[in-house]
Amino acid sequence: MARKRKKLGDILVEWGVVDEKDIQRAVELAHSSHRRLGDALIEMNLADEEQVTKAMAAQFDLEYVDLDHHVVDANAIQYIPEELIRRHLVLPIGKENGRLRIIIHDPLDLDMMDLLRFRLNTELECSLAPKSKIKRYIDTFLDKIGSSIDATMDEIQSSIDASVDASIDMEALKEKADELGDDSAPIIKLINKIIDEAVKLRASDIHIEPMSNRVRVRYRIDGACMERDNIPKQLQPVIMTRLKIISGMDIAERRLPQDGRIKRRIGTQDIDFRVSALPGYHGESVVLRILRPDSVLVGIQALGFADDDYQRFLRIIKRPNGIFLVTGPTGSGKTTTLYSALQVLNRPDKKIITAEDPVEYNFTGMNQCQVHTEIGLTFTRILRAMLRQAPNIILIGEIRDQEVADIAIQASLTGHLVFSTLHTNDAPSAITRLIDMGVKPFLVASAIQAIMAQRLIRVICKDCREVDPNPDPKYMKLLGLDEKTMENKKVYRGAGCKRCNNKGYHGRKGIFEMMLMSSEIRELAFNRAPTNKIRAAALAGGMRSLVEDGKLKMFEGITTMEEVARNAQVEADLE
Repeated sequence: MARKRKKLGDILVEWGVVDEKDIQRAVELAHSSHRRLGDALIEMNLADEEQVTKAMAAQFDLEYVDLDHHVVDANAIQYIPEELIRRHLVLPIGKENGRLRIIIHDPLDLDMMDLLRFRLNTELECSLAPKSKIKRYIDTFLDKIGSSIDATMDEIQSSIDASVDASIDMEALKEKADELGDDSAPIIKLINKIIDEAVKLRASDIHIEPMSNRVRVRYRIDGACMERDNIPKQLQPVIMTRLKIISGMDIAERRLPQDGRIKRRIGTQDIDFRVSALPGYHGESVVLRILRPDSVLVGIQALGFADDDYQRFLRIIKRPNGIFLVTGPTGSGKTTTLYSALQVLNRPDKKIITAEDPVEYNFTGMNQCQVHTEIGLTFTRILRAMLRQAPNIILIGEIRDQEVADIAIQASLTGHLVFSTLHTNDAPSAITRLIDMGVKPFLVASAIQAIMAQRLIRVICKDCREVDPNPDPKYMKLLGLDEKTMENKKVYRGAGCKRCNNKGYHGRKGIFEMMLMSSEIRELAFNRAPTNKIRAAALAGGMRSLVEDGKLKMFEGITTMEEVARNAQVEADLE
């Protein structure tokens, strides 16, 4: 009789990594976000990837390989084509008794193992290692993108005719673009490799910016721009033309802004790029926004909520009607937060309609409508139409004017749950902003259920995190900390390592300021009270400010004092 396989949760409880209560919470998250238990535990920071992988190895009776100390024979790489290694994230480690020994990260991916058996015509013997470590190992041995970009640059310098300069006429440029139809052409290889490298480095944007004597390439990683390379100025027209061709723009138009889109398969993912071209003094600047499907499917818990805010958030989004606003500057993660909420609510018994400008991510089960102002399809027109579609839940990309705000409020008062964003610095000022737009105070007071402000802060790299022995007095002062407060507390920093490109940070999480509408705050809104009075009432009612939430994460070793001071609403100048 076959031995009954232990459950992953039972193994981790037995090892003392988590307790039964943690497992129950993770099961709920896994169920609501359609993920596996192991992924949910990692997202909730209840277990790390290594612990989950070791537990899976015990569960399936497989060998666990520690890639930090295990050296894979470079000659073994030849047993599997590079394309399969990259696509499925597997590492061949040798042959033994006619079987190919490989390292995998998912013992339940039977389709992948069947495919490898068929393609390689051999039996497999599998071991387990964490997915991130396998990927890092593959990058070390196989990924030559960075050096190949430099090699391609040298190739272009020698192969492109010197007559391709900034004064080239449009007909010559079109002819040059036609010559570049072959994927092996140097310009095409260069652009493909820049895109691939940016995705590999977890960049959110690629900036290609013409200067007076060069074209600068920068990647935005964890919110900070990193300069990658400089492209010779004479290649600017051909680079811009190629980017316009692949993103569907008009290559003859250089005087007006244009938008386009690129879809490209990188590894196992189909990734969209939203492309924007803006004319400037030295030529057109192009920005590619990288839209990863998995970036908005992280699950609510992984956004960075403290336990009490997490419970409040779940209660708010499960209300039958009212408005829930998320505020913050551009790039503060507002869209990700709202999509995470919709993922929890996205069930067959609920009808969800969104009005967005533009629709960046597609989700099964939601009706998503994109704004097209050039044909008269505005937010206002979409909202009026969507109310006739009998939705339960409405997402409005952004409240920009009184008309949109009025329709959103009317929708909330007629039994709909409305989610939207607003550009304000903190939660209390959203009330005065709506009233300043022209919305009647009694409508603001009665319709809004909660307002949440948020920022994104960089997370200290786990591989090089260390205690900061000498915290900067400037940041201590900015955060209202003194020697007595710091006496029994530790703060951390990232020393810098290969995983984080010596930056000390890897990834980002949110800090939040959640204001629930109490009767006192509703009365203040009704009486057009100033923001400072609303803020004082919210803090007295239990709201945790952005600074306080950041300090919690700082003392937990998630982020640094500098990140909290730079991103939260501190009452001082950082310079």
